[in-house]
Amino acid sequence: MARDHRPSHRRARLAVATSVAALTLGAATLAEPPAQAAAKPRGHDVSSHQKKVNWAKARKKGSRFVYVKATESTSYKNPYFTQQYNGARRAGIIRGAYHFALPNRSSGRAQASYFVRNGGDWSRDGWTLPPALDIEYNPYSKAKCYGMSKAGMVSWIKSFSAETRRRTGRYPVIYTNARWWRLCTGNSRALAAKHPLWLAHYSRSAGPLPAGWSFYTFWQYDNGGRLPGDQNLFNGSMTQLRRFAKG
Repeated sequence: MARDHRPSHRRARLAVATSVAALTLGAATLAEPPAQAAAKPRGHDVSSHQKKVNWAKARKKGSRFVYVKATESTSYKNPYFTQQYNGARRAGIIRGAYHFALPNRSSGRAQASYFVRNGGDWSRDGWTLPPALDIEYNPYSKAKCYGMSKAGMVSWIKSFSAETRRRTGRYPVIYTNARWWRLCTGNSRALAAKHPLWLAHYSRSAGPLPAGWSFYTFWQYDNGGRLPGDQNLFNGSMTQLRRFAKG
């Protein structure tokens, strides 16, 4: 069975940042400190590592959204996915599903199809976040970019995106970090316009963004904290989070 994983980043606690960023979601524009935790919905992401999550407890501790790992490549399904995904919804938490990409195993189209068939679908119910693609360092090999060229990686992501959108009606959120994006896509700007960014950066501030993005939508800032799994913030208000979920 495939293992669940996250990239290695320096671990630090969240602190208040003083810069101001403009956030645009649909027709709404918000300007506020991007790392001010008190003003932003807190969330997290979980996988089989967290097993059966106590969602009522997570909600009490501040969980307002969560991404749940559904699949990896075309051969792995999170055995706890149903409990985690449906349990979050029953507890009043906005939830979405993510896929861990292994681009050297099969095509982007094949992995997107597998993902959507096994939990990665989307509905306009206000409780379902758009599907997400986790694309990062290869956890199974020293080939950080899976042995692919920069152009080949961009093409793979585009293929995954196109199939996800065809099947769900939404472009996927892309989870990545600036360093991997530079190394493995050559700082491609071809994807930023249509894909919300889920930034992985364990630090006191969000830090540099991958090329093409001017703001993040989600920020994963720590791999442990008050909520089960990795800790995240949404870059906006609860009203904007609900609007984002509805599409």
